[in-house]
Amino acid sequence: RPTYLYGYGSYGICIDPSFGMSRLPLLDRGMAYVIANIRGGSELGRRWYQTEGKYLTKCNTFDDFVDCAKFLRKEGIASKIAIEGRSAGGLLVGASMNRAPPGLFDVAVAGVPFVDVMVTMCDPSIPLTVIEWEEWGNPNEPKYHDYILSYSPIDNVGSESSTESGNEKCGVQDYPSLLITSGLHDPRVAYWEPAKWMATMRHHLSEAAKGREGAPKEEPLLLLKTDLTSGHFSASDRYKWLKERSFDYAFVLDQLGISKPLGPKL
Repeated sequence: RPTYLYGYGSYGICIDPSFGMSRLPLLDRGMAYVIANIRGGSELGRRWYQTEGKYLTKCNTFDDFVDCAKFLRKEGIASKIAIEGRSAGGLLVGASMNRAPPGLFDVAVAGVPFVDVMVTMCDPSIPLTVIEWEEWGNPNEPKYHDYILSYSPIDNVGSESSTESGNEKCGVQDYPSLLITSGLHDPRVAYWEPAKWMATMRHHLSEAAKGREGAPKEEPLLLLKTDLTSGHFSASDRYKWLKERSFDYAFVLDQLGISKPLGPKL
């Protein structure tokens, strides 16, 4: 069945299984909802975060998420996979798309995504940057600079998919359909980060099209939605928040080819 895979994996935050009424539209349409407890959270203790999910082990977070999706495919649980993450979870989505084999993900939603990691973490004048060094490391130090550069989503967007040293790298032309959301007044992830990410992806798509011979290849749908009144935590108004979730779900369901809810089983 189509599956909605959610992840976060940072700051030692545990994403415990819980009931969310806003997920019912997905379940009513036959989708499965999966929460990935990946390294970077503390679901399996502090070591899961402190030793294996931050600083120079941060890539474990992204690899765990990709492995969760591979498991869902291998076990026959998921026929199609939509992924979502917000803030540091948006970094998770961006980095995972770059590291996953083409076709693993079908749709992605990245909310207020922290994707320009290198540039942001190099500038101590940006609010929260110095505090964030405790999570990602200070890229002004060579060991952290090179490691952050290896996974920062913007810095790893490529035109073509490839395999380097046995590691798969997904090019933008093989990305899943992608919806990026941001807020103009976001003090944590400035609106220009997702805008820059979108511009980078579209540039690489254009470059790939120029060098391609033969019939044109179908390009992924890439959308950027910037709310001119919101901050980092989206709308504070309950009804507006529900409208925003409806927009996200509508995008996912449309790209998966799912429309009407399943009828009641008699």
